[in-house]
Amino acid sequence: MNTRIPEQNDSPAPLSAGTQAALEPAAHAPDSPGATHIRSFVHRRGHITQGQRDALENLMDKWSLPYSPSRLDPAAAFGRAAPTILEIGFGMGETTEKIALARPGDNFLGVEVFNAGVGSLLRRIEDSSIGNLRIIQHDAVEVVRDMIAPDSLDGVHVYFPDPWPKKRHHKRRLLQPPFVALLASRIKPGGYLHCATDWEDYAVQMLEVLGAEPLLRNSVEGYAPRPDYRPLTKFETRGLRLGHGVWDLIFKRA
Repeated sequence: MNTRIPEQNDSPAPLSAGTQAALEPAAHAPDSPGATHIRSFVHRRGHITQGQRDALENLMDKWSLPYSPSRLDPAAAFGRAAPTILEIGFGMGETTEKIALARPGDNFLGVEVFNAGVGSLLRRIEDSSIGNLRIIQHDAVEVVRDMIAPDSLDGVHVYFPDPWPKKRHHKRRLLQPPFVALLASRIKPGGYLHCATDWEDYAVQMLEVLGAEPLLRNSVEGYAPRPDYRPLTKFETRGLRLGHGVWDLIFKRA
C-alpha cells in the first residue's frame, strides 16, 4: 500500500453546518429516563470517506428520519402502507440494500449510529433507487422503545451484533431479556425476529434468551437454516471458507 505525507494544501475544506451536524455522535434521547438500558452501541472513532461525508450532508434529509420520542407513522414515513421490517445495526448496509431490493413489497427501517455506515447506506439507497428503505441514526433501544408502536412490526433483523467476546463484557450484549421482551412487544402476532451471529457462545445465549421470552416461539428446533432472503456477506463467506460457524435464529411472535 502506498502512503505519503499529506501536503499543506491537502487539508480538507471546512465542513458545512449540515455535514458537521450529521457527523456529530448520535445524541441521547431527549427527556430519556437515563441510560439504564444496554445501549445498542459504543462510540468509537472510525474512518469515514469523503463519499460517506457527502452522502451524510446531501442525502440525510431525503432518506432518513429523525429520532423523536413519539410514535412513528410508517405509512407517512414511506408514503405507503406495507409490511414494515426493522433492522438493527446494519453496518455498511450491503445486506440491507440487497434485502430491500429483493423484497420491494416490504418497507425497511434501518437503525444505525455510526456515521460511516449511515453514509454508506445513504449512498447505496440513492445509487440503487431504493424507495422502500429509510434510516434512523440513533440508539436502537430508544428507537424501539419510543418510536415503534406495540404490535406494529412484521419482522425484525439483528445480524451479527457486537459479540463482546470477553466474558466480563457479556452483560453489554444487545440481546438481553429486557430488550428481547421490548422487541417482542413491537412485533405483530405472526411476525418474526431473525438474528444471526458468528460467535457460538453468543448463539447459545441468543437461543436461551429468545426461548425464554413468552411472546416468542422458535420456528424450528434449535438453530434455523439461513433463509434465502439473507445474503451471505463477503466476511461471512470468508469465515465459512475458514471453517467458522454462523448461526441463524428465527422466532415467531405468538
